[in-house]
Amino acid sequence: MSGDAAPRPASAETVEQLVRQRLAEAFGGARGVVESAIPTIAFTVCFIVSDQLRLSLIVSVSLTVVLLVARVVQRSNPQFVLNALVGIGIATIFASRSGEARDVFLPGILYNAGYAAVFTVTILIGWPAVGFLIGAVVGDFTAWRQDKGMRRLCAQMTWLFVLPCVLRVVVQYPLYVADEVALLGTAKVVMGWPLQVASLLAMAWMLSRNRTPLETRPPTS
Repeated sequence: MSGDAAPRPASAETVEQLVRQRLAEAFGGARGVVESAIPTIAFTVCFIVSDQLRLSLIVSVSLTVVLLVARVVQRSNPQFVLNALVGIGIATIFASRSGEARDVFLPGILYNAGYAAVFTVTILIGWPAVGFLIGAVVGDFTAWRQDKGMRRLCAQMTWLFVLPCVLRVVVQYPLYVADEVALLGTAKVVMGWPLQVASLLAMAWMLSRNRTPLETRPPTS
C-alpha cells in the first residue's frame, strides 16, 4: 500500500545498510558495472591504437555481443549488457552518419550533461534521484521520503552521481570541439571506468559508516 513505509530486510538497522543493499541489487553487482564499461573502453583503446573508426566500432560491438551471448548461455540477467549494446549502437549511428571518429563520443557527452542537469534538479527540489532508485527496487517510489536520514543520505549520494558527469563534460567537450580525438579517447577511458570506480568507492565509504538509524514512522490514521 502506498501509505506504508517501504519494506526493508530484517538485517538492515541503519539507513546506510539499507541503501547499500538496494544499490547492489540495482547495479547488478561488480559484473554488471564491468559489462557496462567494456564497450566504451574497447572502442577507445582500439581507435587510439589503430586509428580505424570502422574497425574500432566492429571490435566494440563484437565484444558486447560476446558478453550478451555469455549471459544468455548462463541464463542470467542480460540487462546491463543490453544497455551497453544500445549505447554503443547509438554511438555507431552518430559516427557512421558523420564519418568522424569524434562523434562516437558525442552521445556520451550529451548524456552526461543531461544526466547531471536532471539529477541536480531532483536534489534542489527535495526529491533526490537515488531515492527513486531505491523505491523502484522495493516497489514504492515515495516511501523513502518519510525518513529524514534516508532523504539526506539519498541527496548526498545523488551528488556523487552528478559530480563525475560534470567533470566528464567540462573536460571532454572542449576536446570534442577541438577535434582532438586521441586526447578525447584517452579522457573517455580515464574518466569513464576509473572515475566511476572512484565514485562507487566514495559511495561505499559513505554507506560503510552505518551511523543513521532508520526511523519507525508512526501509523497513519
